Amino acid sequence: MEHDRGWREPVVASATGAQEASADGEGRRAESWRPDGPAPATTGVTGVTSPQRLVRDGLVIAVDGPGGSGKSTVAREIARRLGLRYLDTGAMYRAVTQLALESRIDIEDHNAVAELAERAVLTIGTSPDNPTIAVNGEPVDDLIRTRAVTNAVSAVAAVPAVRRRLVIRQQQIIAEASPVGIVVEGRDIGSVVAPNAPVKVFLTASTEVRALRRSHQLGERGVDDVARTLAELDRRDALDSTRAADPLAVPDDAIVLDSTALSVQDVVDEVLRHYEQASARAS
Repeated sequence: MEHDRGWREPVVASATGAQEASADGEGRRAESWRPDGPAPATTGVTGVTSPQRLVRDGLVIAVDGPGGSGKSTVAREIARRLGLRYLDTGAMYRAVTQLALESRIDIEDHNAVAELAERAVLTIGTSPDNPTIAVNGEPVDDLIRTRAVTNAVSAVAAVPAVRRRLVIRQQQIIAEASPVGIVVEGRDIGSVVAPNAPVKVFLTASTEVRALRRSHQLGERGVDDVARTLAELDRRDALDSTRAADPLAVPDDAIVLDSTALSVQDVVDEVLRHYEQASARAS
């Protein structure tokens, strides 16, 4: 997906359920709540001379921001460049939302949604080249990206019991990614899920550009489609920023990057520069 500022989304491999390809081409099954095998080989980052300590200690890079800000694209590219795992926490909330919609549960019924989240078994694949998610053994990679799920996920994510449940599981995945390390994206990573992450990024962009990116992601390019997406983003921003449990907010020690007029490479390079600084401090 592209727009006229040069922002490019990566090509995402088709969903393969709980299977993902290993380096030799053989399938490897992802485990529930566990990193699924070794990280991709590190390709090297110019200027990084001593990342070993951060990686050895379980490096966590937190990438937060609203929808359409480009955090998935950036987070995955950073993970590739540094040879780390990758976790999209938003996909976990979307998976619970998809299950609730499929089960015809009223998403405003907090008790019912919380019970559903408690029973659900999510299987996460943390390869940045092919991240996967399955619910109760069924792949939902495509289903969770529909407009219906997007419009309902904020209500589900606002349920305190759901957030507690998923945050615990996210922290487990992060812990089990050590010593390799992991890039984690979401809306409360630097403030709640991984408050001690040595590198925290809050990525944003103008609402208009975010709406254009999201519309293109949905395969919609008409003016009316973008206007509809813009209204939906405004609504979701308001819901996510004002919810009682872990609202969307900029962590005090986060690097704030506005990607409106930047390319993906510009943003990735800036994050890696801060990573290098954190690496030097840890040496």
